[in-house]
Amino acid sequence: MVQRPAEGIFESFQEVARRHEDRTALIFLGERFPYKDLLDMVLRFSEALLRLGIQEGDRVLLYLYNMPQTIIAILALRRIGALAVPVAPVYGAHDLRYLASDSGAVAVLAMDSNYNYVNEVLPGSPLRRVIVTNLVDMVPRWKRWIARGFDRVPRGRRPSGEGISAFMDLLQEGRPSRLPPFRPPDPQDPALILYTGGTTGFPKGVPLPDGLFLHKAVEWRRASEAVTPLGEGVTALAAPLYHIIGEMDALAPLLVSGETVLVLPRVVLDALMDHIARYRATNMFAVPALYRMILDHDRVDFYDLSSLRYCGTGGDVLPVEVGRRWYQKFGIPLYQGYGTTEFCGAISLSYACDGPPPEGAAGKIVPGSRVKLVEPGTLTPVLPGEPGELLGTSDCPVRQYWNKPQETAQCFLEVEGDVWYRSQDIVRIDQDGWLYFLDRSADMIKHKGYRIAAAEIERVLQEHHAVTAACVVGVPDDKVGERIKAFVVLKPDIRGVSSYELTRWCRDRLAPYKVPHYIEFRDMLPKSKVGKMLRREMRAEEQRKRSA
Repeated sequence: MVQRPAEGIFESFQEVARRHEDRTALIFLGERFPYKDLLDMVLRFSEALLRLGIQEGDRVLLYLYNMPQTIIAILALRRIGALAVPVAPVYGAHDLRYLASDSGAVAVLAMDSNYNYVNEVLPGSPLRRVIVTNLVDMVPRWKRWIARGFDRVPRGRRPSGEGISAFMDLLQEGRPSRLPPFRPPDPQDPALILYTGGTTGFPKGVPLPDGLFLHKAVEWRRASEAVTPLGEGVTALAAPLYHIIGEMDALAPLLVSGETVLVLPRVVLDALMDHIARYRATNMFAVPALYRMILDHDRVDFYDLSSLRYCGTGGDVLPVEVGRRWYQKFGIPLYQGYGTTEFCGAISLSYACDGPPPEGAAGKIVPGSRVKLVEPGTLTPVLPGEPGELLGTSDCPVRQYWNKPQETAQCFLEVEGDVWYRSQDIVRIDQDGWLYFLDRSADMIKHKGYRIAAAEIERVLQEHHAVTAACVVGVPDDKVGERIKAFVVLKPDIRGVSSYELTRWCRDRLAPYKVPHYIEFRDMLPKSKVGKMLRREMRAEEQRKRSA
């Protein structure tokens, strides 16, 4: 049975690594990293970070793909009491500048292929140190030669100069014997910061407490224990480490059970299925869109996926049809959960010990979490079995957004000494404890599992010299959850501005998954009496088109 590990993320990892030192912790590009080697690298990098001047409480951007360096950095920063801030490697300079400024990060660990963006944002940012690495830094030399000879990895700059270091140099130079004694964190201490969509148009940082993260990691692994006994788990990492699903799926085996994680830089379907078949993966957690893509893949029958025992899904509503098809093809259910970054992942999970979940159910409330269902307007409790907005808390809850007092006041409530997060999602909990998701916050768009703020895209569009107003909504799509549609009003004297130009404008300023899929020009947009954009009317119009 899953046991509560030592207090603190690093201490838990260290305890697990020493207990299972010869077991494989990570597999990356065919290379195996035993726990004892991973722990040694974490300690080496910790000492190197201290010598660079990274101190307790400092924030460090991890501008990386899924790879061992990312995991090493997260754990090493916890060893010295600093905070990792994972960010998407697809971000350009515009997003990177904002994240560096908002988080107050003093250093960045980046792909060398992204160094030009880093260099662009350095002036005027709080960043003092830059550490660069490459996708194949941690594989044998002969593999690097082959990969580069066949142009299989991104080629980036290897910069040098004041304040710039190479990850591998720091790893080799690190001396664990010089580390100061470890100071166990307070459970309420923030362990890392993940960014999520902001209702005011700017991403907001969620500081995840050390104790909450560890508790959720325990429950994450416990959910599959009935079908994957401890010690037998092999997790195929199918979500990015800058997303809470990726964080949980990658770190729960390392912090709790001492099992193996298959790390792929990016999710490519054939590579993912090949890894599942080759290494006999037992566990995977992914957004519903990925499961649909696997089912629709014309080469899915080329791979033996029979080793899978627990396939979890979250980040979006699981279409009933996808769940049925998955069960019919592979003979195992898709176990749905529900949560947000602010809940540090799942506040409800489908535990395998409960058997296949009912259709549409998103699990049962995770032990240690507390929820209330209330009327959204008045916050009065609803009757048992009735739908309501979900409020959640725990013993070590997220209490605020980083550097965002206005949004903190909107989304976090203090009731009788406890801090509750307002999910703004409408759910129902039946008499057996199963949670059913009914509706989401109107101004958040769910695309491939990402929560995207309509206001952020509107803000970028309205920065264009020709745009006077913009309204962005999600358009339902069976394959990806929702697609992004923008309604745009141009200034009266503007001629010749096309949707292509505005799309290109957005591509230069937004992550790829936030770029509108459709842009429609209008003469005017509906507004309330106080001038607030009425997105609900545009959504209703799109729904009428679909049902016509």
